[in-house]
Amino acid sequence: MESQELPYVLIDCVGGKHGVYEDHAEFLEKQFNLITMKEYLENKKFLSKKITAIYMWYHKPVITEEMLQSLPNLKIVASSGVGIDHLDLNLLSSYGVKVSNTPFVVSTDTADLGMALMLASSRRLVEGYQMAVSPDTQYFPADWLGAEVSGATLGILGMGTIGYKVAERAKAFEMKILYHNRNQRTKEEESAVGAVYCKKINDLLQQSDFVLLSVTLTPQTEKLIGKRELELMKPTATLINISRGLVVDQDALVEALQNKVIKAAALDVTYPEPLPRDHPLLKLKNVIITPHIGSATKKTRRLMMENMIESIQAGLRGLSIPNEVPL
Repeated sequence: MESQELPYVLIDCVGGKHGVYEDHAEFLEKQFNLITMKEYLENKKFLSKKITAIYMWYHKPVITEEMLQSLPNLKIVASSGVGIDHLDLNLLSSYGVKVSNTPFVVSTDTADLGMALMLASSRRLVEGYQMAVSPDTQYFPADWLGAEVSGATLGILGMGTIGYKVAERAKAFEMKILYHNRNQRTKEEESAVGAVYCKKINDLLQQSDFVLLSVTLTPQTEKLIGKRELELMKPTATLINISRGLVVDQDALVEALQNKVIKAAALDVTYPEPLPRDHPLLKLKNVIITPHIGSATKKTRRLMMENMIESIQAGLRGLSIPNEVPL
């Protein structure tokens, strides 16, 4: 008896800057016939009707209406990570295509990074490292001080899975935790981490020593933090962003940092990524920027791949799709 043909799955490429990791590709090839964009474009006539799923890694391949029109048997797009702002959900829905993401496997590592950014910024680790290794350093000044995290007030905007995990970690630092969310957490969940709900964002901004952003990027959250919101924050406060760059008005943030409206910022996300090399945020000493590495650990990236495989297989079999994105 002949073995059943493996499903055809479209990917951008293997290796390179944004391609599927080579070791991941080896594993994926045991489950699917992987077709790169180059192969697809070179043999469109044959492959168009064969491809039934898209494996989207690092937001690639980019899905356009032209692509959807050329893939009549496409059933599911599995996207890595939690964000879906790179996808036109209405367009995909109009073609009857299901969508999945990997929101839960990234939450632990992203929460860890949020705490790392908070600690690095408050204790001025980057500046301290530069001082310690500089050939011009002859002594360590006694008045070179940071700010304490333990006992400080943390305001979390977006108390989803990631935000809640940040709160769990912050509790260990005996921080006072405030949060704002579309939906208030249960009393049991609040009590477990000692979190207090702020119905109004303004109240959270005015009281917090650290404001951490972990919201989903939507039209409602784009530029959620702008000039007005920054001016509501304490002049000693630090803004931490582990969500999406567009959640913050970057021009307003630059101005606030330059004029000491707030003390500092620690950003894992910007817009665009990377920033132009002459961007003013790159020149400010009171800013830490990391290259969008919230989920960037070997274990988590492997789990993301496994989640995407499960979603594709379920979608192609007509089963309930793990982590399906509502359309």
